[in-house]
Amino acid sequence: MAVQSQRRHLLKALAAGGLLTQLAPLTSWAQLSSQPLYIDGLSFLPDDLADLSGSKLDAYLCDISAIEAIKQPDGTTNYKRTYNACVQSISEALTRVNANPDKLLLGKSGQDIQRAQDSQRTAVFFQIQGADCVEQSINSGLAQVDEFYDRGLRVLQLTHHYGNKFSGGALDNDGTQGLNLPLTPAGQQLIEKLNQKKMLIDVSHSSPQSALETARASKMPIVQSHGAVRAIVNHARCSPDEVIKAIGDTGGLFGVFMMTFWLTNDKIPTTEHYIAHLKHVANIGGIDAVAIANDYPLRGHENLLKLENNNAEGVKQYIEWWHSLRARGVLGFDSEPQHVIIPELNHIDRMERIDSALSAAGFSSGDRSKIMGGNWQRVLTEVLG
Repeated sequence: MAVQSQRRHLLKALAAGGLLTQLAPLTSWAQLSSQPLYIDGLSFLPDDLADLSGSKLDAYLCDISAIEAIKQPDGTTNYKRTYNACVQSISEALTRVNANPDKLLLGKSGQDIQRAQDSQRTAVFFQIQGADCVEQSINSGLAQVDEFYDRGLRVLQLTHHYGNKFSGGALDNDGTQGLNLPLTPAGQQLIEKLNQKKMLIDVSHSSPQSALETARASKMPIVQSHGAVRAIVNHARCSPDEVIKAIGDTGGLFGVFMMTFWLTNDKIPTTEHYIAHLKHVANIGGIDAVAIANDYPLRGHENLLKLENNNAEGVKQYIEWWHSLRARGVLGFDSEPQHVIIPELNHIDRMERIDSALSAAGFSSGDRSKIMGGNWQRVLTEVLG
């Protein structure tokens, strides 16, 4: 961790001295471009490609995984990103990107962000939410990682909600409490493999212990692409401060997402609640660790849009799942969810609205540039090359 902390402090010193632009030809780091750089930590390929320009995003982590519903031993359901499902989904996504070269650019390196901005396209960095898709190759040098890399994958999340053969999950429990399971020996092997391949490691949905051990094991920055702060909402899906700090100490970042039942317990969610999480991440992990994530389609949560952002109606689709975890005693599920989205941010223009809210909250233009995209650009460039 000491080496990782030194790297983070070095990056800060270089940025303060204006030397980052001498190390890499990325003009947006120095804010030389008249266009703001907007990068989102998680969304999906839109059905209507006009949403790309409408969102004003230069790049985003694009979840292209597909799921299979798997019953857990405790009776709840997990959605695993299996090999067969994800091979098909990444092939379909790549076909769609290649068929629309005027709008989309497959992100393979950090330089692709600038290329996308210069050509008024959107760079998409393929991500899979769960390393279940490579479990079958644990005993063959994780060859499935190589296969997905060759197909365009650049970001791999260790697990989703529940643990797998690599990592503990945020919702693992024994019926009375969370288990906070560690990284497994296979997980250590996977971290080494992803570092070697120059792929970005994502600890979203991991248990706190697995996230901390990943931060210690990785030789490159790691991220939590989408999450929230446990110090604000005491919930298993939210991250404790020690995890936020550990991620920041790797030189990585923490993306705050839009799922409001993990942003506030207040009855009415507002943009101020969202900004509070960004401020907390900045206080704990440093301004270089703060980033934006959506976790909904570019337009916003589709069902809530159909309901004209009526949270009281929209939250009903989550109640059965929520109650199943309440019955298992999982942290935070004892409180009834009352909303799903922040109405003013459940909109295709959310990035500009967040940028304006940050300005109103007193963030400097330099700090806003980091939060809105600069931090993502720096991390993707350092890890992917």
